[in-house]
Amino acid sequence: MSPRVATVQRVTRETRIDLRLVLDGTGRAEVDSGIGFLDHLLTALACHAGFDLALACAGDLHVDDHHTVEDCALALGSALDQALGERGGIARFGSAYAPLDEALARAVVDLSGRPFAAIDLGLRRERLGSLSCEMIPHLLASLATSARATLHVDVLRGANDHHRAEAACKASALALRMAVALRGAGEVPSTKGVL
Repeated sequence: MSPRVATVQRVTRETRIDLRLVLDGTGRAEVDSGIGFLDHLLTALACHAGFDLALACAGDLHVDDHHTVEDCALALGSALDQALGERGGIARFGSAYAPLDEALARAVVDLSGRPFAAIDLGLRRERLGSLSCEMIPHLLASLATSARATLHVDVLRGANDHHRAEAACKASALALRMAVALRGAGEVPSTKGVL
């Protein structure tokens, strides 16, 4: 089996991102987006998915956090898509619950090749650190879009928005870990024969 690794460089007038992803890693992450809470969420995602992730972003944070969050998610999703290749031999589906104290999140993923996201985190605060709460669902949706994945994430309960957001990323990570796992003899897991 060839290593499932991808390197992505995304350069726009708004951001410059250098990213390396190893799907069959140890959960080691080095993330520097310029937004502390975004780094925290992406580090948790890599850790619990078992991915090795190196991500450096220089973004136009003097404008706001939107371009940095969106482009980091698009780069990560693109790397996930590249590392999966033809998606032969993967489990394809994954689902997980993750608690963080009083918060409980559920994530379900299908690495179907069809991008779709339904994200309901129920966040109430305007910001967590320097990260706009409205950008957290957008992070997960942008990741799903560029990974060509279907992703449903719901926070079922929780009083603390930090806990709600982090539980959502951890549940997503666990579902992704299950979906990218290698199964069988390399056949594409679809009646169509292609994902």
